[in-house]
Amino acid sequence: MIWLRSLIYNLFMGGTAVLFSIPVALVSPFPSGKHLGHWIARQWVVWQFFVLKHLCRLTYEAQGLENIPRENAITYWKHQSTWETMAQLLIFPPQSWVLKRELLWLPVIGQAIYALEPIAINRQAGHSAVKQVLEMGQARLNAGLWVAIMPEGTRMPPGTTRRYGLSGALLAQKTGRPIVPVAHNAGDFWKRNAFLKYPGTIQVRVGKPVYANARPPGEVNAEIQNWIETQMKELSPGYQGTFQPKPRLR
Repeated sequence: MIWLRSLIYNLFMGGTAVLFSIPVALVSPFPSGKHLGHWIARQWVVWQFFVLKHLCRLTYEAQGLENIPRENAITYWKHQSTWETMAQLLIFPPQSWVLKRELLWLPVIGQAIYALEPIAINRQAGHSAVKQVLEMGQARLNAGLWVAIMPEGTRMPPGTTRRYGLSGALLAQKTGRPIVPVAHNAGDFWKRNAFLKYPGTIQVRVGKPVYANARPPGEVNAEIQNWIETQMKELSPGYQGTFQPKPRLR
């Protein structure tokens, strides 16, 4: 039954992703198009979570929402599955995502992602990618958007992590904006690159904002990663926090 429910949901997710992408791309040239595009994308996520809840019996609970500051900021998300890439649209205000540029090459969906002003980087570009995050990230923050970063750089198997990239901490230091850490156990129910969606309740924890000030970026990252990994050990039974090698990016 889990297999059948997952099949139906995957077909629904793929079909509606294309369907909702069309109006997001079409409205983008108009004066209020960016705002409307984010709203449409958010409605898509509302439908995804409705179907996940009633079809796959998968829902979520969020703690620490009172920690979300009024000013726009930078978010650091634990990255385990596709679920959190959708959840961030519901939990936080409109944002610009730091993501791999290859996503923009997807037919239809890529045009919609581009319309929402992401920071699309070449993961092999090293320092150039970091510079891009700093320049475009500051512009996005100045424009009123949040900046969402997955500091591990890729989806991690449950129980693992890797050293955080420095671009988010450098951006926080440059702009004076705080970083809001987010931990969750979505990977226990929807694993990376996995077909099956298991029933249950995903737990999300939003931490207090962390300001970089004049501290070294590595120190800022260490504080946030320690908080997130501590939460993960509470959220996921048997979580080890094993470090994997860092990829070339960031």
